[in-house]
Amino acid sequence: MSEALARVPALAAQHLLLALAALLLALALALPLGLLAARRRHLGAAVLGFASLVQTIPSLALLALFYPALLWLSALVGGGIPALGFLPALLALTLYALLPIVRNLVTGLAGIDRALLTAADGIGMTAAQKLRWVEAPLVLPVAMAGVRTAAVWTIGAATLSTTVGQPSLGDLIFAGLQTQAWTLVVAGCVGAAALALAVDALLGFAERAAGRRQWRRMAAALALLVATGVAASAPLWRGGSGGERAVVVGAKNFSEQYILARLIGARLERAGYSVTYRDGLGSAVAFGAVASGAVDVYVDYAGTLWTGAMARRDTPPRARLVAELARWTERSRGVALLGTLGFENAYAFAMRGADARARGIASLDDLVSAAPGLRLGADLEFLDRPEWAAIRAAYPLRFAAATPYSPTFMYRALASGRVDVISAFSSDGRIAAEHLTVLSDPRGAIPSYDAVLLLAPARRGDARFRAALAPLVGRIPVAAMRSANYLVDRDGDKKSPEEAAAWLATTVGLTK
Repeated sequence: MSEALARVPALAAQHLLLALAALLLALALALPLGLLAARRRHLGAAVLGFASLVQTIPSLALLALFYPALLWLSALVGGGIPALGFLPALLALTLYALLPIVRNLVTGLAGIDRALLTAADGIGMTAAQKLRWVEAPLVLPVAMAGVRTAAVWTIGAATLSTTVGQPSLGDLIFAGLQTQAWTLVVAGCVGAAALALAVDALLGFAERAAGRRQWRRMAAALALLVATGVAASAPLWRGGSGGERAVVVGAKNFSEQYILARLIGARLERAGYSVTYRDGLGSAVAFGAVASGAVDVYVDYAGTLWTGAMARRDTPPRARLVAELARWTERSRGVALLGTLGFENAYAFAMRGADARARGIASLDDLVSAAPGLRLGADLEFLDRPEWAAIRAAYPLRFAAATPYSPTFMYRALASGRVDVISAFSSDGRIAAEHLTVLSDPRGAIPSYDAVLLLAPARRGDARFRAALAPLVGRIPVAAMRSANYLVDRDGDKKSPEEAAAWLATTVGLTK
């Protein structure tokens, strides 16, 4: 718990900065929109309808949608617009915060006694004077209630910004869920809850002060909130002034990726680099991050890029696939493929061993006839990936049900009997530990998935960087990777990804 809590302050600062920036931008948009909506009924219906529509979109989906939108916009203007990190998270959270602010502002303005407005007109007030001296003081307490709601929503939703490469307390939550390190989950949740409560308390004080016309107290509370946001941003400004930028090591959202990221980071730190980690990235987001330079290095899998980024549907031999992939990443994105790590982490359909033997299922061909009576459990991406479409084209699999899970819970679902077949990973230590049967692929529908080390364009010519990572190439056998994965994934005597990475480095002779 102490190690988990040690990570909270830095992540909480970035989390708070993102949430406050989104809240301020939402306020800047909501105030004129709310005034227009209150003055013009038809426009008001459209504004509130749009804000309500945004609220129906899950916040994770809204974050994901900004990634391709910003990529397109950046290409349209010739580059320079980041599609990952702070900007997409800021835009998504801003839209999410609009509804409660606009709705409360419109409700407050509509609830003002018409006699007061008539009296203001009668004494010759201009529209601006009426807004300043009559409407604003009366509507402010109601508007502040909307701001409080938006603040709490925004701080909660900001945990999801991890998925688009923006540091937040969600880093702890996602990492904890994938590695079953519940202290990380608790630390992330408690940190986010504490931020939400603290901000809500300050805004509540400002709201009560506004209701009592105590403008100085209200201004003091808001000034304290702004000062807190400025203080939260201070480490970022200091980090950007002079010196070499910290190397960013990326990782997707499962245990093997966390382990390999720490293995890479440890080698880079020995070479004199300062290292930070961007964990929990989706497959498309991770490759986009290294291509854009938002991430300097990460491990991907040949088959994932072959079917995803390259949109290829053929399945050539492993060596040719990797060679063609290396040429494509270099030519199309400027990304260097330093080499393969020495093991493959392929999709592999697995069943409980006793169940597979009882049903006489040893291959995907055998699975076809039994599938209508079986339930499939898949990782969160698999059912929407091209590999699944290719497998169904080669084998007409029709399961009774197909349910996505995070990788950790997918294995638990199989063990508990909630599902009968899973889309396992060939380098996962739980396959042997839980006595699972891996089904063969006689028609070769599943491509090879060699683990490959990818470098951002800016790092291709960095000789010191490449030299630090070159010893990893071809060095990690699948048996060692399975054992390292199981150190993190097992239920008892669990190790952290850092500990598993250190064990792996010692096992394969990478301690120097």
